[in-house]
Amino acid sequence: MTTSNHLGEFLRARRAQVSPAAAGLPVTGRRRVAGLRREEVAMLAGMSADYYTRLEQGREQHPSEAVLDALAKALELESEARSYLHSVAAAGVRLHPKRPDREPVSPMLLSLIDQWRDTPALIVDRLLNVVAGNQLGQALHAGYRYSDSLTRFVFLEEAAKAYYDDWEYTARRTVAALRSAAGADPDDPELVALVGELSLGSNEFRQLWAGAEVRRKTRARVTLHHREVGTVHLLYESLTINASPDYELKIYQAVPDTGTADALALLGSLAAASVAD
Repeated sequence: MTTSNHLGEFLRARRAQVSPAAAGLPVTGRRRVAGLRREEVAMLAGMSADYYTRLEQGREQHPSEAVLDALAKALELESEARSYLHSVAAAGVRLHPKRPDREPVSPMLLSLIDQWRDTPALIVDRLLNVVAGNQLGQALHAGYRYSDSLTRFVFLEEAAKAYYDDWEYTARRTVAALRSAAGADPDDPELVALVGELSLGSNEFRQLWAGAEVRRKTRARVTLHHREVGTVHLLYESLTINASPDYELKIYQAVPDTGTADALALLGSLAAASVAD
C-alpha cells in the first residue's frame, strides 16, 4: 500500500486558497495561516476538527463519499478538482496498480491525421509526452531539445518563454492538466519521476504544483512565436481517443484572418523539404 499522503497534501494546498471572507466567516485579528484554518474547514464541512486533522495528516484513510463531497463544498472545488479529490482519496487505500504496457497508436488514426496537410495534430499521453503526430504537428516544436514532451518543453526548454506569447498562462494550464492526470494514479513511478525532474529544474513549476490547481487542457487559443515562420495564432482542441483512453488527440487550427494559415502552409513546406533532404 502507498504511504504517500496525497489527500492531505491536496487538502492543505486548497484550504490555503480559500479566504475566510469568501467562505462567510468573520475575520478578526491576525491570522498565522493563509486561507482557512483546519478547524474552519471542519466546521464548514460539518465534521469534527479532530477527524479533519487526521485526514490531513494521513491518519484517516477511509473517508466516505459524503465526507469528500462536504470537503469539496467547503473548499469551493470546481468539478475537476472535486473528481481529483475523490480519486486521490481512493488511491490512498488501494494497492498500487501495475500500469499496462503502452499500447501502440492505431495505424488507422495515424493514417487519418497524416492526411491533414493544413492542420497540425499531435497525440500525447496523460503526461503530455508526444507519442505521435502528423508532419505539421511535429514541426511546431521541431529542433528543440524537449520536442517530445510538452510538459518539459514549457518548463525546461530555454526558449519556451519566448516561444509562448503568454507563457504564464500556458505554464499554469500545463501544471493543472498534469495534476488532473495524476488523480488516477498519483504514485505512478513515471509521474513521480517527472514531477521530481521538473521541481528540480524549474522554480515556477514547483510553485505551481504546490498550488494544486486541477484542470484538463481541453481547448484554448494560443499564440506562438515560431523561429522559422514567425507568429502564429492557433485554436486547439484536445479529444479523448476511445480506443486508447490514455492518449489524447490535440488538433490545432489557424485563427481566421490572422495570416496563420499562410504561415502553416510555409511551415509544412519547410518540414516536407527537411524530410526530403
